[in-house]
Amino acid sequence: MSSPRIGVGTDVHKLVPGRTLWLAGLEWPDEDQGLEGHSDGDCVAHAIVDAVLGAAGLGDIGSHFGSAEPEWADAAGTDFLRETARRVRAAGWSIGNVSVQAIGNRPKISTKREQAERVLSDAIGAPVSLSATTTDGLGLTGRGEGIAAIATAILFQA
Repeated sequence: MSSPRIGVGTDVHKLVPGRTLWLAGLEWPDEDQGLEGHSDGDCVAHAIVDAVLGAAGLGDIGSHFGSAEPEWADAAGTDFLRETARRVRAAGWSIGNVSVQAIGNRPKISTKREQAERVLSDAIGAPVSLSATTTDGLGLTGRGEGIAAIATAILFQA
């Protein structure tokens, strides 16, 4: 039996007016800005994708779902998670669990944490724990210009 593999993923997206905010697999309709991106911009889901792909040694989100791939335009982050899980399993890995942290002033993750964890866990096919923090007014997340996320995943050889 091989040793477990750990991956880390990071993603950051700019907040822009006129877009729906999708974060942690959920729509946040009370927010007046959304995340810019080729897809829905869900940086929490994207960070998870990078962590899982990295742990499996399969590259990163850009090499699988890049902006040059028109079929992934406007795709939901949960679609990326499902397809990532499929590809990782096909490569002989099982996902143990994922921990992900959203970094930004808004939205208040605590209001939907349990729902987001269920949606993310269902999409990736493994337990996902979600936390959130602010940067006390520092940097692009502190100024409300964007949201970032950092994820860690552990995989086991199937």
